[in-house]
Amino acid sequence: MQGHGREVILGVGGGIAAYKSCDLLRRLQDCGFLVTVVPTPSSLNFVGAATWEALSGRAVTSEVFESVEEVRHVSLAKKANFIIIAPATADLIARITAGRADDLLTNVILAADVPVLIIPAMHPQMWNDPATTSNVRLLRERGFSILEPEVGALTSGDIGKGRFPDTAKILEAFAEITDVSSDFLGKKVLVTAGGTREQIDPIRFIGNQSSGKQGYAVALQALRRGAEVVLVSANATLPDIEGVRTIHVESAAQMHEAVRDEFSGCDLLVMAAAVADARPATVNSAKIKKGDFSSIDLAENVDILKSLNEVKTHQIVVAFAAETSHDDASAVAKMHSKGADILYLNDVSGGDIFNSETTYGEIFLKSGERVRVAKTTKDTLAQELLDHALHQLGLSNV
Repeated sequence: MQGHGREVILGVGGGIAAYKSCDLLRRLQDCGFLVTVVPTPSSLNFVGAATWEALSGRAVTSEVFESVEEVRHVSLAKKANFIIIAPATADLIARITAGRADDLLTNVILAADVPVLIIPAMHPQMWNDPATTSNVRLLRERGFSILEPEVGALTSGDIGKGRFPDTAKILEAFAEITDVSSDFLGKKVLVTAGGTREQIDPIRFIGNQSSGKQGYAVALQALRRGAEVVLVSANATLPDIEGVRTIHVESAAQMHEAVRDEFSGCDLLVMAAAVADARPATVNSAKIKKGDFSSIDLAENVDILKSLNEVKTHQIVVAFAAETSHDDASAVAKMHSKGADILYLNDVSGGDIFNSETTYGEIFLKSGERVRVAKTTKDTLAQELLDHALHQLGLSNV
């Protein structure tokens, strides 16, 4: 899976203003960013690693020779989309300018090729010193974004330019260097993916060929656009998406229970999973011998979407239909009978949809509009479906 585009490294320098970055971390999380804190060793005198780990939910290291098996300066740099250094002391700015690599943070900065925002905070005389002035100018020439410190009272009792800016100003400056969409910020998106399995005996099951790739693509794109995402995954072998709460299930009944529990709190349900219509009426506790395996009595599974339609309030629902022929009338009937607002119909007769990276079909909207989807990636389809859902949520004029 691709990265989600909202990974931030929060570098923390060794100044008293380090405690203010705790609020910055929480506000970044409120904006849908996933944050890894990389403090300098000296900054841990002000705010300890335990605090950063508790707030970020991620491991915190400050030296290159910690967790060396992860090669963290490289792995963090590869994963990052943005870096914020707050506070940046005069010493840290000087080391970055010189290209030093004497702790984990300076190593990460050298190894990363992403936008960097620096938030200086220091005594006014240190900020106005010719060395600092020259370093700041050089960093700006190299493409670093540097937010000017504010004028105000400092820890020393002096008043002047060098105060750590308000979090709102930092976020405003950060927004100028990012190009991520946050149009789903504050919305909860519930996605199902994969194919359910209905046990026949301890060895065998009734299943289907769904890989889960389309549902995972929707979950990833919703996360990238700032949503809180819950993914109900049935038997997919894809890795969990960091930042997405994933509930693993096996059967249609388990998926129904998980979706029902999450549905009332969501704004959008994307039902991309292939759910078995029926299950064995009885499940044998022992393996059925080959000579005794003549027939299977089936019982109908609950239609998850129809059951949710009875309790649907404000939610927008996206349904999927995999057919072996392009039957428009059947697709429209299915959309209305299941209470869906959007339905994606794809023709799987060619055998090139399941477990593929691409898809093609047609989107049906409850307004009666239809949108043809030429062969495209599942990520692109995910974006298009989210665009239509956003419009129906009343959050877009597109």
